[in-house]
Amino acid sequence: MRCAVAVNQQDHNKMENEIRVIVADDHACVRLGVRSLLEQIPHVLLVGEATSTHELAELLDVCPCDVVITDIGMPGIDGESNAIQFLRRLLYHTPQLPVVVLTMVYQASILMGLLQHGVASVVDKRDITSSLIHAIDAALTGQGYLSDHARAAIAKAGTPHPRAGVMSAGEWKVFTMYVSGMTISQIAARLDRSAKTISTQKRNAMRKLGLETEADLIDYACQIGLT
Repeated sequence: MRCAVAVNQQDHNKMENEIRVIVADDHACVRLGVRSLLEQIPHVLLVGEATSTHELAELLDVCPCDVVITDIGMPGIDGESNAIQFLRRLLYHTPQLPVVVLTMVYQASILMGLLQHGVASVVDKRDITSSLIHAIDAALTGQGYLSDHARAAIAKAGTPHPRAGVMSAGEWKVFTMYVSGMTISQIAARLDRSAKTISTQKRNAMRKLGLETEADLIDYACQIGLT
């Protein structure tokens, strides 16, 4: 975790005229690439870097920022293996903070789902160089933004069906346990619930994610780093 919080008065005055950005990604090469790109933009200041949602949460407590740029397939809080759940909480409690997601996800329903959750911009990692600055600007003005590859993925799939609601904490827990390799009966025993209840929660989670088959489920889990 890196945070640029110690500044003198001259630097403070300069920061007031700049866009303060925090970047979170567990791959050093991605952070380096984003950092190099942002350093070329006079009005953008990188104030912090994180490698997990735990570090990101700590940064947000001590580093005031205007935009968060984050991956979704990185280690999460409380043993989670991705950042989706953390982002849901962040967007719920601080809807005024623009979030730009960097991802290699190509499933249309997932990309649209990120926007539906309140993510301001979605940038395919292949488009970082050409799209990141546009994504930041769009996020700050309250406009939704998709980079070229993300937009193409949605266009190829046609208009995706909107998800029927947002997963409950229980549905998400069942979903993550299932994709980790546990069977319905094992999950039921672990959570002290009936197999019928667990099966229903698993189906509800898939429906809300726009997933129809087991293959879709596995593909989704791989894309967001659950497997």
